[in-house]
Amino acid sequence: MRADRLISILLLLQNHEKMTTKVLAKELEVTERTIHRDMESLSAAGIPVLAERGKHGGWRLVDQYRTRLTGLKESELKTLFLSPSFQLLSDLGFTKDWKEARQKLLASLPNALQTHADDMWNRVHIDTDTWRQSSQELSALSILQQAIWEERKIKMKYEKANKETSKRIVEPLGLVAKGRTWYLIAISSGDIRNFRVSRIKSAELTSDSFSRPAEFQLAEYWNQSKQTFVENLPVFEVDVEVSPSIMQRLTFTGRFVQLLNTGTPKENGWIPVKLSFDTEQEAKAYILGFGDQIRILKPISLIDSVKQMADSVLSLYE
Repeated sequence: MRADRLISILLLLQNHEKMTTKVLAKELEVTERTIHRDMESLSAAGIPVLAERGKHGGWRLVDQYRTRLTGLKESELKTLFLSPSFQLLSDLGFTKDWKEARQKLLASLPNALQTHADDMWNRVHIDTDTWRQSSQELSALSILQQAIWEERKIKMKYEKANKETSKRIVEPLGLVAKGRTWYLIAISSGDIRNFRVSRIKSAELTSDSFSRPAEFQLAEYWNQSKQTFVENLPVFEVDVEVSPSIMQRLTFTGRFVQLLNTGTPKENGWIPVKLSFDTEQEAKAYILGFGDQIRILKPISLIDSVKQMADSVLSLYE
């Protein structure tokens, strides 16, 4: 509803020093023209909203203006009382603080809403752990948090995927949790880069400070970085026919294989399927694991590769 959107704009401007039309439109999922119309309505209603032109311009409220439209709807309260990931809170050392803050927030609510809010913890639980937990070394996490809040550079020793290590000084901008894996987003040699926290072998806080880029938005950067990573992943597609006896297992594909599409079953009951792998090696190992239940159609070169792998397995046990 438009009234809700106008209140949202007012609160966004109150909580941010300045916001552009483009950012507001994206946040509220409307067009930029709609934002301009809403600003006219706010101004007509006596809300002191100003537009600043230029490269660093945007919409802002007159200094010191505060609205009292802070009442929360029941649906909004529910979002505040969703149980967060206790695993991630524990990594950050915030578990105790979160529980205390939860109790204070609950105590501040009217009696009529306390029961609804408290019941949220008993109906929705968020668990970011995998079924088989893998231990990750996160000893640097506390130092990284301090450096991020204090905007100080850190000197760290980092291990790459190939086990090579390097020493570097970086400017930490933020932390991102992807599942249960933590990433440090930092400026290194002038570029913004991602570092897996578990590969940071040592971290030392320096006395040198730095200034965060004014336009940097952590969530926006991460989404763009993630999209770029996915678009550049290697792809090896394979056309196969599979026995109906394994079709159900095939739908629960693993980490390194994706089921792209399924065709109409043939007269013998076998089903055409297109699979996507990261590499040919992963395709060979996966297909060979199903024995005589998968038949390769193309690429033809993969048939010879699987035969050679099968021969190697036989030779190993002769």
